[in-house]
Amino acid sequence: MNDAASVSPVDRAGLRQRIDKALAEFLANQRIWMAGVDDALSPLAEVIEAFVLGGGKRLRPAFAYWGYRGAGGVDSDQVLAALAALELVQASALIHDDLMDRSDTRRGEPAVHRRFATRHRRSNWGGDPDGFGDAAAILLGDLCLVWSDELLHSAGLEPGTVARARPVFDEMRTEVTVGQYLDVLAQVTRDTSVERAGKVARYKSAKYTVERPLLLGAALADAPVEVEAAYSAYGLPLGEAFQLRDDLLGVFGDPAQTGKPAGDDLREGKRTFLVAAALEVLDEGDRAQLLTGLGDPGLDEEGVTRLRGLITKSGAPVRTEQRITALTDSALAALAPVDLDIEARQALVDLAAAATRRTD
Repeated sequence: MNDAASVSPVDRAGLRQRIDKALAEFLANQRIWMAGVDDALSPLAEVIEAFVLGGGKRLRPAFAYWGYRGAGGVDSDQVLAALAALELVQASALIHDDLMDRSDTRRGEPAVHRRFATRHRRSNWGGDPDGFGDAAAILLGDLCLVWSDELLHSAGLEPGTVARARPVFDEMRTEVTVGQYLDVLAQVTRDTSVERAGKVARYKSAKYTVERPLLLGAALADAPVEVEAAYSAYGLPLGEAFQLRDDLLGVFGDPAQTGKPAGDDLREGKRTFLVAAALEVLDEGDRAQLLTGLGDPGLDEEGVTRLRGLITKSGAPVRTEQRITALTDSALAALAPVDLDIEARQALVDLAAAATRRTD
């Protein structure tokens, strides 16, 4: 293996550092603007900076960048800044997701709504600390989404180039929002079908993790329709495989690696492919046990272990792993017939591995 191929596709060409630099510069300017409005906004700016810059795999801008390069796009700092806007969309989605799921942590740190609730308590302010934390998280998530627009437009690209990318960017943000609603709806309606789980995964995560970033890069490069078609054929199954890996980690992952408590997806009642696959084959008694524990916020370690055992007994983890492999193979096959830049093609192959074999 040559040196270029051995480097992570997110780190290749200094990609991660350049994305972080673009985000840091943009957020520093936003902090200055907010300080000019009111000193009370400084903690808000600090939390946004800590959340956006303090972690994340940068997979979405990496897919977008190599999609852009694969279609013949010329590297520039302006393009990187525009693609960094994807991280602000991701930040918005995570902040709102943690609030809706009542998650305590994200990346090993307190979730945003918990941070602001703690600030309220320590300051001995009036009213409900948790209500304040919830309100702050909603507004902070909204602010990240607004800023994603601003970063895309202020990156320095030609207006015509931005106009080509705009429909992809808009549809991506709509898809992730309605996908999040479908996820919430599935939990309250207790829809445990594999079909519903697949649709939720596709719109909540899969499309905006891989396919839409690729198509955003393609639009910036003014790619031909055959490249766009190949990117969709690669991105859709790979995005689903990415989400399936996330589902496995949400139940069986190590908290030291995932940054979230073990079994959180079970406490939150996530109707994932993994859970749906288990419910399809468990007998009536085991199925009832799984459904009783699923969505119980007070589920203790023993309860998590019991539900894990039922899911393992069903064979659902093996079935999920097999689907991840099949989807990844399908994605890689879609790249074979299309003419792409050699380095970008290898990066997309490597990104497929990074997205589906991750441990965090």
